[in-house]
Amino acid sequence: MASSSSSSLDRVSWRALVLSRHLQQPTDSSFQSLESSVCLQYSPPEGNLEFDVREMRKLNDGHNFEDRDWLFGLLIQSNLFCPRNSGGKIFVSADYNQSMEQQREITMKRIRFLLDRGVFKGWVTDRSPEGELRKLALLDVLGIFDHSLAIKIGVHFFLWGGAIQFFGTKRHHEKWLKDTEGYLVTGCFAMTELGHGSNVRGIETITTYDSNTGEFVINTPSESAQKYWIGGAANHATHTIVFSQLNINGRNQGVHAFIAQIRDLDGNICPNIRIADCGHKIGLNGVDNGRIWFDNVRIPRENLLNSVADVSPDGQYLSSIKDPDQRFAAFMAPLTSGRVTLSTSAIYTSKIGLAIAIRYSLSRRAFSVSGSGPEVLLLDYPSHQRRLIPLLAKTYAMGFAGNYLKKIYVTRTPKTSKTLHIVSSAFKSTFSWHNMRTLQECREACGGQGLKTENRVGNLKGEFDVQTTFEGDNNVLMQQVSKTLLAEYISAQKRKRPFQGFGLEHMNDPSPVIPAQLSSSVLRSTKFQMDIFCLRERDLLKRFAADVSQREAQEGKAYAFLLSYQLAEDLARAYTERTVLQAFFESETCLSEGPHKNVLGLLRSMYAMICLEEDASFLRYGYLSIENAATVRKEVMKLCSELRPHALSLVGTSNWSSMSRYYGALWYTSWVPAGVLQFRLRVTVGYEDGKWVLAPKVLPADRKAGVIYDMGVQISDIAKEGCSHCDKGQWK
Repeated sequence: MASSSSSSLDRVSWRALVLSRHLQQPTDSSFQSLESSVCLQYSPPEGNLEFDVREMRKLNDGHNFEDRDWLFGLLIQSNLFCPRNSGGKIFVSADYNQSMEQQREITMKRIRFLLDRGVFKGWVTDRSPEGELRKLALLDVLGIFDHSLAIKIGVHFFLWGGAIQFFGTKRHHEKWLKDTEGYLVTGCFAMTELGHGSNVRGIETITTYDSNTGEFVINTPSESAQKYWIGGAANHATHTIVFSQLNINGRNQGVHAFIAQIRDLDGNICPNIRIADCGHKIGLNGVDNGRIWFDNVRIPRENLLNSVADVSPDGQYLSSIKDPDQRFAAFMAPLTSGRVTLSTSAIYTSKIGLAIAIRYSLSRRAFSVSGSGPEVLLLDYPSHQRRLIPLLAKTYAMGFAGNYLKKIYVTRTPKTSKTLHIVSSAFKSTFSWHNMRTLQECREACGGQGLKTENRVGNLKGEFDVQTTFEGDNNVLMQQVSKTLLAEYISAQKRKRPFQGFGLEHMNDPSPVIPAQLSSSVLRSTKFQMDIFCLRERDLLKRFAADVSQREAQEGKAYAFLLSYQLAEDLARAYTERTVLQAFFESETCLSEGPHKNVLGLLRSMYAMICLEEDASFLRYGYLSIENAATVRKEVMKLCSELRPHALSLVGTSNWSSMSRYYGALWYTSWVPAGVLQFRLRVTVGYEDGKWVLAPKVLPADRKAGVIYDMGVQISDIAKEGCSHCDKGQWK
């Protein structure tokens, strides 16, 4: 017993001694304070950047640069957007650590802030191509800040407002559009049901007409017919577009769209309507998704959106489109706006992830090649380049393709509706898949830092995962792409006419011939790249048509397409990647010879090579030999090393920056420029705020690259002498 007591005292004494050593300052004179390790120092890459990054941004954004910058400027002015000062720059990003209720509340406050400052002016009343491009540009900016904000606004303007614009007629436009733009009404879009998502034609909600009162009566006949995932329904929407089967005199006339009020202006739910919350989600919690049931809800006859069909006061069904299939297609055609905005949103999110991961890989060091030498930057490892740079090239390519899609959308006509449908379906699917893959790779490439919510990548994964299934399940949309191409192929063959539309005109030319031996120069030529992409597409389309035809004879027409799904997937991918490459090439050809065109050529070749390497179709169907496939793989490695020096500038640094902030007033010089440095002061010691100051005023004349200097001033921008941005006072 005594021994046990003594042992306990010994342990207590030992713990007290350990704690005292932690709390006391060391007295050993040999104690050395910890010094910073080179692996934690930021070493900017090559300073001699070849191209103006602001011009590159203009090329990739494509339109409305000033409008975008204006909105960025608005966001940093309000605490609603969580601005924070880091390194002399203002950053804004949503706080995803808030509760679902807090995120929903602040999303609506942000919308009110933007409304009061005229951001939404013309969003539903200006239908000119210029007005629509401005709207798309501003939505891009809002999506970069917060997905919930963009989706909440998109539901109100693009879905609710767009349905009134395109499904409605003059009476609806005059009554609803102005109030929609001013948020006097808040709209949502009740299409999907618990039992029917992608299969809109099968929705169960039923609407009948009461000729005695001149009203439509909307009902939810079963639990599977409840409207589900309706953005805005749970808390804020006052009105909704209801998609429902229209039953007139006992005959189902198919899916139609109606306007129904679901809340009064005080936020009270209207009679005969039941609303429930969809609850917490893995992301997008700033959007109040809800469920809606209708129990004999009566609405005026005028609330039928009647651009396609109408019902007379005495209950007669009227439509100039007699074919139910064509009538349904006319209803669906205007709904491409959601796929357009999601396509571009996915690309901007990929850009965020890549900017974070690439910047991190240019500051984080790991291991030494020689053992005794300095540790190596992550992006100097070929394997790390291979992880990120092909994704960067794909993102650039898809950015140009997204601009092509926007142009189709804002200049759409009834004749181009099929093209818009197929391109938006292909791009939305491919770009959202690419985004999720990119974010995952970026998260891993940042190691443990990628887990921190302040570094955004992990949150972005949760926020944007939904894009692969809403506005159409990606796999279903890609099958629609192949089905549309098949119908076009069969039509052209039957009528013995050349292909026209969907970018299939290349099929009117002789089949391309691929060289037996592929050199680096051949692989990088636009002719080879377009030839092999077109060869894959035309061959897969012929194979798909033959396979469906054969299965029709064996299994029947109903199952033929379903059983040919593998070729359908291959064809949809081939179509999408060829369309993206073509859009990239057309953007590149608009440029004169110079540094921008040079680096875009490298990115285009990387995009083409990585598509060749990743799609097994090129080997499976013999478009590439095994030897040439190996050559392609080596070319990917070469392009990675050639694009490595441009990596930082391609994710958004400035080409005239010669220094980078290390910490506070400490700046790190990676190279000594030829010419005099100029500084724009932000917080100064002895100088007026905003004045130019030459380097000798604050730096020693014998300054050297790689040395950290305490300049005693806080500076926000740096430039070489003679910089046009500086001369004009243009500061980003």
